Amino acid sequence: MMLSAGIVLPALAAETYTPGKPVQAKFKDLALPFLEQHCFDCHDNDTQKGDLNLSELTAVDETNAATWKSVWAQIALEEMPPKKQDQPEVIDRLRFSDWIVGELQRVMKDKGGFHAHLDPKKANFISHDLLFGKLPEGIKLTPTASPARIWRVTPQEHITRLNELINTEPTYDPRKPGLRTHGDAVPTNHGGELKLYFGVDNILRWEGGTVAYATSVKSVPVVLSSARKVGLKNYPDFYTVNSAEATQILGKAEDILQFMAYGPLSLVGMKEQITDDPKTYDKVKPKGDLRGLPTAIVYSTKVLRPLTPLHDLMKEPQVTDTRLRAAVDYLFEALTFRPPNKAESDNYLQIVKDSIAKVGKEDGVFMGLSSIFLDRDALFRHELAETGKPDEHGRVMLQDWELGLAVNHALRYIKPDEPLRQAILEGHMKTREDVQREVTRMLADESIRKPRVLQFFRDYFDYDLGGYICKDTKALAGTGISLRGDGHYGAMFDATASTDRLIELVLAEDKNVLKELLTTQRVVATKTDNIYFGRKLTKEEQAAAVAAKKKAEAEEEQKEAARLQAMKAEVAALEAKLKDNPDDKAAQKSLAQQSKLLAAAEKRADNEKKARKRGGGGNTDIAIANLTGPPTEARVSRPSFGAGSMKPERILATAPAGERLGILTHPAWLVSQSDAMDNHAIHRGIWIRERLLGGGIPDVPITVDAQLPVEPQSTLRERMRVTKAKYCWTCHQKMDPLGLPFEMYNHAGLFRTTELDKPVDATGEIINSGDPALDGPVKNALEMIQKLAESQRVEQVFVRHAFRFWMGRNETLNDAPVLKAAHAAYRNNGGSMKALITSLLTSDAFLYRKVERAAKTAAK
Repeated sequence: MMLSAGIVLPALAAETYTPGKPVQAKFKDLALPFLEQHCFDCHDNDTQKGDLNLSELTAVDETNAATWKSVWAQIALEEMPPKKQDQPEVIDRLRFSDWIVGELQRVMKDKGGFHAHLDPKKANFISHDLLFGKLPEGIKLTPTASPARIWRVTPQEHITRLNELINTEPTYDPRKPGLRTHGDAVPTNHGGELKLYFGVDNILRWEGGTVAYATSVKSVPVVLSSARKVGLKNYPDFYTVNSAEATQILGKAEDILQFMAYGPLSLVGMKEQITDDPKTYDKVKPKGDLRGLPTAIVYSTKVLRPLTPLHDLMKEPQVTDTRLRAAVDYLFEALTFRPPNKAESDNYLQIVKDSIAKVGKEDGVFMGLSSIFLDRDALFRHELAETGKPDEHGRVMLQDWELGLAVNHALRYIKPDEPLRQAILEGHMKTREDVQREVTRMLADESIRKPRVLQFFRDYFDYDLGGYICKDTKALAGTGISLRGDGHYGAMFDATASTDRLIELVLAEDKNVLKELLTTQRVVATKTDNIYFGRKLTKEEQAAAVAAKKKAEAEEEQKEAARLQAMKAEVAALEAKLKDNPDDKAAQKSLAQQSKLLAAAEKRADNEKKARKRGGGGNTDIAIANLTGPPTEARVSRPSFGAGSMKPERILATAPAGERLGILTHPAWLVSQSDAMDNHAIHRGIWIRERLLGGGIPDVPITVDAQLPVEPQSTLRERMRVTKAKYCWTCHQKMDPLGLPFEMYNHAGLFRTTELDKPVDATGEIINSGDPALDGPVKNALEMIQKLAESQRVEQVFVRHAFRFWMGRNETLNDAPVLKAAHAAYRNNGGSMKALITSLLTSDAFLYRKVERAAKTAAK
């Protein structure tokens, strides 16, 4: 049955469309008429565009699920039907899309399920114009709520909880806001590892080299994993805790508990290693090679860890229920962020007592308390809304500890501070006003650290991946970077810490936050950044630099030769003088001194000559940036590798004018969006399309070989000609013109004007952005970024990503009022991130949960 164009679908056409309500319709009543009217012209037996024949497509089943998923993506993204053809009514498109998702969920229920619509990368499949514009007649929104759920804590949150047990972090110092402070997340070390270190603040010295130190220091690596490397990572249904992780947690729990009880004494092989005078250890130090052994390290006697009820318990020989319960209750709240109820306290107390009865106090206490590390609330945060009265829409508002911990988790990685804790205990965390009060208080207090806010920007910008991009050594050298070994990767981890600090400086000002991050000329930099923010010289400039270097070296060699000749002459004169007068003491002394000076000068000259042969003595590939400015500090990890540990010292500088504009032109972001050999213009274009324009890209068809030709003599733009093939360009036109403007930088993030000795072509175009004012050609990345930074649509897309991060789910049409209110709060308060967060955390989407119990009650 072929329907003529313009006929309204008969199935359910007159009904009101309610987003989220299951579409109860059969394939022949809804899907088939839609396909006949809008799809068969291009995808029937005769045409089969894209090798796709939909006329043979039947009702959704597990064998054709992949095809239906593709249809869903094309319909939701409004890619099908083509723009030049008649378009379905908005409600028809929405209803058909919902029907496909519902059917895929049904047929795939026992086959791993269908979750694509819940993936944050698919969140842009919801029409931006419907979320922020006027809805067509016939769409009826219902008050929003998030589903009841439990969240597994993130790796960052888990390791920070454990850090609280064994390390004492400094209190906030307003004079040095960039330095590490209690409540900050545990940062990665110089090698990009997220680890928790035991007692490093106590270390006075170590035997052997840096490797000896590194292999001797005890650490807790992150156990809970995040499979996702880019974008939003903290959705409730992404992760659980498997048995292997639970086993690792138990294994590390005992190490942590022993350190809580005994400090460095739990780490050493000899008690003499605990001393304030490291020289005393030399008298008793074991003979032999200590490298890699615990006996390589000397610790001070200072107590630099929290002293807890566990320390008090193990300090005394006797065991009492009072001390045991104090240890149980302390550890439970430290790990779950709430005090145990009587049943929980009694249960864990009995577990510890049973363990002591079996293996004695020493091992029994640690064995029994380790079980708390696997408590549900130590690894998950629940929002089940099991108490509270459902409203007329079947929604239950979070209450008490669930609400308080939801607010706490929105900003922090450590347990609630005392005002929030008391508010929960006294029953003052039950209303929207209660949440407004606590969120406003915490956001206003700079001493209350809020690492979740910084994590949002890491997830949003993806600037923290550069140190993990394994660069080909030859390709990296071709960029002009002279760093060898691990130098480049260390520089990238430093760059991440620097970008963290820059974002926090912008957040502290809290004015036009997104625009400022996209357009700032400020740079938080290390000395190494003078290279990365430099300019790659052209072939002619390199030749001139090499010639100038050789000339300078030749002149310096002549001067050095003259100095050496003069010194040799002086030595010869002294030798002649002594020959005539062997007993001249003054001449003997002078000869000895001058001979030493001559030997040192000759050695220095020889070393400089060897260095010149190795290519040392200045970089002839790069015009080094002159980054200067006042000092600042970035938060870095605790000492982790001796001399290789990261240093906090930075400067707040200004990027070279006309070459950089905001975070998207900083090496941290550029390298994060590259690969081993080159830039990745396609990924950069996808980033711009999804994160700033709110567009979506369908998954790459399995029939496509998504590889560029290997042509070392061709530029990346030239090799990307293959993406302009008709079959590819439908999608690539959304990406390539947005990513290619960043070709003004090479894959180490250096600014350049030539590539392969050809002038760099950094032109691009914004196409089908959804905002006609944005569309059009751009001459380079700076012009494109400036246009995007001025766009209200880009602001709204930013708000959508903030919603996903803080709600832990994708937005729906029912969330449109929440998104509009959040954007209004942001814009009306001068681009304030605090206002945006407050609006989101006091919204119905954050406060209410939909639970099956409540839905049944409301239905009655």
